Amino acid sequence: MKEQINHMKEKMTKSLNSLSKEFAAVRAGRANPAVLDKVLVEYYGTPTPINQMAAISVSEARILVIQPWDKSTLKLIEKAIQASDIGINPTNDGNVIRLAFPQLTEERRKELCKTVKKLGEECKVAVRSIRRDTMDKLKAMKKNSEITEDDLKDCEKKVQDITDKFCSDADKAVSDKEKEIMTV
Repeated sequence: MKEQINHMKEKMTKSLNSLSKEFAAVRAGRANPAVLDKVLVEYYGTPTPINQMAAISVSEARILVIQPWDKSTLKLIEKAIQASDIGINPTNDGNVIRLAFPQLTEERRKELCKTVKKLGEECKVAVRSIRRDTMDKLKAMKKNSEITEDDLKDCEKKVQDITDKFCSDADKAVSDKEKEIMTV
């Protein structure tokens, strides 16, 4: 019984962590190395993340500097960034690649907020799905007489409280990200 609830908490925590990673990749007008996390460079026939091929740093509020450890990979990294959907054109000076993040328009900010809300809703759906699975397991335990009716009722209440907490955490993460996006 307790292990079911602990397992549920663990899964819900993973869902929230996944949401945080997704939010890090949403660019909010500031330079953030996380926007490059999903960009893979074809390096010796293997798709390789940029952060394994280069040092990525924020030189100014809206400029990201990518300094490859092997200068011969500059063109490959540049092509991968251009082919990705981050919507920023890289500038290459022969030593480093710079990504200048443009100021976001009001329309683009609203679009990003919609995306953030959608991601938050997907997280809450995942949390509720985990709750449903846990409830099914607990009901099966009751059916097999492993737990009593009172235990089941207590667990259901506990499971619902935990689910509500994780859903409110997801809502808070969404509102925080929206504030960050809407801040000029």
